[in-house]
Amino acid sequence: MTKNILISGAGVAGPALAWWLRRHGFSATVVERAPSPREGGYKVDIRGVAVDVVRRMGLLDEVHAASTDMRGAAFVNKRGKQLATLDAGTFGFRHGDDTEILRGDLAKILYDATRESTEYVFGDWITGLAQCSDGVDVTFAHGAPRRFDLVVGADGLHSGVRALAFGPEEDFLHRFDAYISISTVPNTFELDRWELLHSAAPGKMVNVYSTARADDAKAAFWFSAPPLPYDRRDVESQKNLVARQFAELGWEIPALLDAMREAGDFYFDPVCQIRMDRFSAGRVTLLGDAGYCPSPASGQGTSLALVGAYVLAGELAASDDFTTAFSRYEREMCPYVEKNQALAKMALRGIIPQSRAFAWFNTRMIKLMPYLPGRNRVLEQMARPIREAANALVLKDYAQRPVSDDPR
Repeated sequence: MTKNILISGAGVAGPALAWWLRRHGFSATVVERAPSPREGGYKVDIRGVAVDVVRRMGLLDEVHAASTDMRGAAFVNKRGKQLATLDAGTFGFRHGDDTEILRGDLAKILYDATRESTEYVFGDWITGLAQCSDGVDVTFAHGAPRRFDLVVGADGLHSGVRALAFGPEEDFLHRFDAYISISTVPNTFELDRWELLHSAAPGKMVNVYSTARADDAKAAFWFSAPPLPYDRRDVESQKNLVARQFAELGWEIPALLDAMREAGDFYFDPVCQIRMDRFSAGRVTLLGDAGYCPSPASGQGTSLALVGAYVLAGELAASDDFTTAFSRYEREMCPYVEKNQALAKMALRGIIPQSRAFAWFNTRMIKLMPYLPGRNRVLEQMARPIREAANALVLKDYAQRPVSDDPR
């Protein structure tokens, strides 16, 4: 039976998988390039069936306690005047126990829940994979080579494991000709669990928000553009790129750009998806954004990662043959992945309006929403695609194997 599994990535997907592997009696090692668990990050949603996964882990109360607790959002013009407002639940299309949490807070909860039973190796990464009949010989940037039964790439959009086992990133990247940048900024707006959205120009949107228990704020810059050349490891050049896109625009954008330049947690990436015909190659498989990133526009990346971790671990526990387990994992996940990826293109039209007329129409509709006949029916129709995608998988009840005294 497969027992010793290497996971690349200690964000959300990796520790979630480690939790379920331990529950099923497997041994997991997690290797992470960062020197320590990553803190902060942007806010993410946990919806539908992913909520049930967290509930089955016994972590739902802890996740709810760490929620962003947002109160609402307002669209503002260049003078800062509020054009329309929405409460947080309506703005986020959340339902029931759906919740929103900072990515770093969720990662910390998962890390704390697994650190005693999982070997974590920080400050290192996989540089080579050599598969053989009884395992995978893995080389690392710093550590000594080791052999594992299986390797799981849970290392995000720019997965190194995917590149080693499947080929170049561009072979699987589906672009939307849009980009997003997020960083921590001072809360000069004195926001209290509130966010502001400003359509700065056609194809450009700025979003600023502050969450519960946070003294600072986050600033997100969304913009449309054809593929742009930049060095993914050169943060300063990325900051310059964002600054050029939003140069000479009004509202509070100049001050936000100055704060962005000083931020230590700057994030920048294209808005894109990873689309693959298969998630596995021999003894290597992919989880979360590494295998099926739905893009930030979908709002479903975290849910896909949590559900994928549950299904992958469960299928490995249900079969002594990893090839059968991987096949069943793909079969279970593919329809769910496709429905959630389909949300992105529709959502992106609203996130980054491509004309002033469309931006005006959006805010006008939001402002008039409380007065529309059949308001609840309209909101239900708007939320239905998200709700259906978030619940487009029925969780199996996988039998749990005994956990050994020594998880390693």
